[in-house]
Amino acid sequence: MADPILRRYTQYLRLERGFSDNTLAAYSTDLDKLLQYLEAEGIAYREVTTAQLQTFVATLMDLGITSRSIARILAGVRTFYKFLYLESEISTDPCELLESPARGSRLPDVLTLSEIDRIIAAIDLTKAEGQRDRAIIETLYSCGLRVSELCHMQMSDLFLDEGFIRVHGKGKKERLVPISQSAIAELRLWFEQRAEVAIRPGHEDVVFVSFRRGTALSRITVFHIVKTLCQAAGIRSTVSPHTFRHSFATHLLEGGANLRVIQEMLGHEEIGTTEIYMHVNSHRLREEILSHHPRNLQQEDSQT
Repeated sequence: MADPILRRYTQYLRLERGFSDNTLAAYSTDLDKLLQYLEAEGIAYREVTTAQLQTFVATLMDLGITSRSIARILAGVRTFYKFLYLESEISTDPCELLESPARGSRLPDVLTLSEIDRIIAAIDLTKAEGQRDRAIIETLYSCGLRVSELCHMQMSDLFLDEGFIRVHGKGKKERLVPISQSAIAELRLWFEQRAEVAIRPGHEDVVFVSFRRGTALSRITVFHIVKTLCQAAGIRSTVSPHTFRHSFATHLLEGGANLRVIQEMLGHEEIGTTEIYMHVNSHRLREEILSHHPRNLQQEDSQT
């Protein structure tokens, strides 16, 4: 901890809180997780907001960290920001309204189909980013993506005529995921607007870009988009981009889809490896998703 305030924090834990060396080491390790995350996102720790800390929590969930471990990490984060507040290093404590995940559950709540429809209906298509945000929500829900997978998606990963996208998951694992016709339609409308964005060099192939910066969207931006839309839709439960992933899996399972297929679509480490996926018939996977995903069922109903 080279920052003087971080050294003072260590002294505070040892001298004023009376922490043992083992406890002190644990708090320092857990705080480092947050500081490394904020550094990667370009956020100064003194300027972090509650929403950004919620995104950090959602990221831990997406990595498969248990609720017990997340609660322990947040205990250290809260102590750190309480110290900063007491030392007048920050004017407000961003952890004051930060909630820990419920014990025994590390996944966000599931959205109902009507709630997802309300979120999409809340998107203002008269705004420049409206169509982009609509394509983001539809793609998150249609394909069950992690937020990092969405942000890193490239135009060259899309095979819309064939109804598939290529997803780059954890550990550089790749998988093919069927995409609904609803999401394809929203993406194509977004591409018409995307063609007018001044995209910076190095970001030409990125699917979802910022209108203002012309660069790939960050995870925090997507989290903010989701939060804003949920507020506009009157949804009060805690929703993150990961919630759409969990809803995707739950709705497919409730609709009768094969559990193994759902796990493969999610790219779970234990069964979603490239080796296993290569032996699964992609046509069968596509038919499974098309037969059970609510977005595809809605479209079939509208055509009859």
